[in-house]
Amino acid sequence: MPKLIELYIRQVIIGFIIAAAFVAGLLWFNVGGLWHLVSNDGAGVIAVAMLWVSNGIVFAGVQFGIRVMMMAEDRPKRGGGRPIRVDMTQPARVQAKAAKPDLLRRRK
Repeated sequence: MPKLIELYIRQVIIGFIIAAAFVAGLLWFNVGGLWHLVSNDGAGVIAVAMLWVSNGIVFAGVQFGIRVMMMAEDRPKRGGGRPIRVDMTQPARVQAKAAKPDLLRRRK
C-alpha cells in the first residue's frame, strides 16, 4: 500500500477517535440538553451516530491537513538564480499622458 494512503487512513482513524471523544464530552456535559434528548428518544442512537460521523469527517479532514502541513521542509531550497538588486531610493520615471482637451470642456 502506498505511504500516502497509509498516512491518510491513520489520520482518519485518529480524527474519528477525536470525534468520539468530542461527542462523548458533549453527552457527558449535557450541552444543550443533548443527553436528555438522546436518552429519551427512540432515534437517539441514530442521532448520536450521525453526530459522530459528521464530526469524524470534519476532524479527520483537519487531522490530515495538519499532518500534511507538518511534512513541509523547514528551510527553503537553495538555487533559483541570482537575486536582482533594485535601487528603491531613486524615483522611477513614468510618462503620463494628458486627457484630450475636448473631454475636459463642459458641454452646454
